Amino acid sequence: MPEPDVLALHAGLAPDRAAVVEGDTVTPYRQFNEEVNRLASGVLALGIARGDCAVWCGPNSREVLAFVHASRKAGLVAVPLSYRFTPDEMRYVVENSGAALVVVDAEYAPHLAAAIDGVTGVRAAVVFRGAQEGFAAWDQVLAKGSAGEPESAGEDTVGSSMIYTSGTTGKPKGARRTTSDRATVLALLQELRYGIGDEEVHLTTGPLYHSGPLAFAVLAHAVGGTVVIMRSFDAATWVRLAREHGVTSTFSAPTQLKRIVSLPDEVLATADLSSMRTLIANAAPVPYALKQEVIAKLGDGFLFEVYGSTELGVDTVLPPEDQLRKPGSCGRPYGGIEIKVVDDAGNPLPAGEAGELFVRTPLAMDGYYATPEQLAELGEEWKSVGDVAYIDDDGYVYICDRKTDMIITGGMNVYPAEIEAVLHAHPDVMDVAVFGVPDDEWGERVHAVVQPRAGLTLDLDALAAYAAEQLANYKRPRSWAVREQLPRTESGKLLKRVLRDEHWTGRASRV
Repeated sequence: MPEPDVLALHAGLAPDRAAVVEGDTVTPYRQFNEEVNRLASGVLALGIARGDCAVWCGPNSREVLAFVHASRKAGLVAVPLSYRFTPDEMRYVVENSGAALVVVDAEYAPHLAAAIDGVTGVRAAVVFRGAQEGFAAWDQVLAKGSAGEPESAGEDTVGSSMIYTSGTTGKPKGARRTTSDRATVLALLQELRYGIGDEEVHLTTGPLYHSGPLAFAVLAHAVGGTVVIMRSFDAATWVRLAREHGVTSTFSAPTQLKRIVSLPDEVLATADLSSMRTLIANAAPVPYALKQEVIAKLGDGFLFEVYGSTELGVDTVLPPEDQLRKPGSCGRPYGGIEIKVVDDAGNPLPAGEAGELFVRTPLAMDGYYATPEQLAELGEEWKSVGDVAYIDDDGYVYICDRKTDMIITGGMNVYPAEIEAVLHAHPDVMDVAVFGVPDDEWGERVHAVVQPRAGLTLDLDALAAYAAEQLANYKRPRSWAVREQLPRTESGKLLKRVLRDEHWTGRASRV
């Protein structure tokens, strides 16, 4: 006999407990589960079949979470789609995934309607929070469904999904995952000190179309907690919601954390994070200086860093007690996950030596969908997403950089992440990107693009002198630029290729 669906389980155990809070609207578990059930059976009534891919698109909302759960119950493969994409980019994901169903927030429905025009594989389209010509209304779909539990699709509490990588180096690729290892997920929850039931209140700091924010919001429901929806990120609103709802957990990119700690003192004075147990930082490297600032301004005892990827899940965890004790580390593996660092020939390297990081984990994706391109493998299920790292004598992992981001100048390997960490520590710097640009003498030279904190003007000569005090000569930026804003995805990943392409267009690049 199949195990009961996790959402149905909590709806039975605590029907009146808040499942979702958005603004002034509180949706209890019983009501939320019934909406999910009606949606699951309603979309199947539209002619969608179990196993079909279903694209969903929109800012964070109760409906987004409902559809993610409904996809699991209906046996569909949920495919998040960034609402920041252009219609052409949306069309690529819809076509590449072979989506039979699209579900969209009315705010972005015109873009998605243009994207799916003429795509023959899409058999049904649903819109919520408004109307769109040719799309079925959310309430109409609910009316077609039943409040009773759908027949089990045989999925676990995580469900099938295909999350497209952010495309920071090219076209997005669909990371398909049809199973999840329950024991490893439980080990992760324990490692991150998630609470049970009304002990867990999770705030959606980042966009749910990104794998990290989505996974941890769904995990909050897996333990019967409450998910507080922030439609889009705003630092002052984050402080208010965390205080008003007694938030215990959240998942944040470093960019968002930087904006929070950069708030005016009078706003930070209103912060109350006494309930916070688990603030997970990920999606990009977390500068040590930012960790120090978070602890100094927001409090100690709840900051976690994790290392992971859409493709391989969460692989290491650095707990609060190690944040300042292990500068630069992203933690150690947990729950039976294995890691190793190898040289270019695939030979394991000793502690302290940098090489390509390989992971063996039951949380790995099935593979990239509809493309011959796959992760690098080293036999016996060891996989790599292309990060360079080293491991210390205590087993802690230190990410040096992406293999593709490494700069080779005068025959020397330079890791931009190391330079970025130094520049992030400067009090006038809000954001920074370091990469290699063409140089006729050295092949590449180190170039830095910096964003000042609000209201400040950067003195580049002073910044260069600051860098010279802390970096070896060959690592120092040889050229500088200032931007009001650096290009990042909404999930916080730096689109370094956008900046790099300005310098490499028309020239041969090693990347």
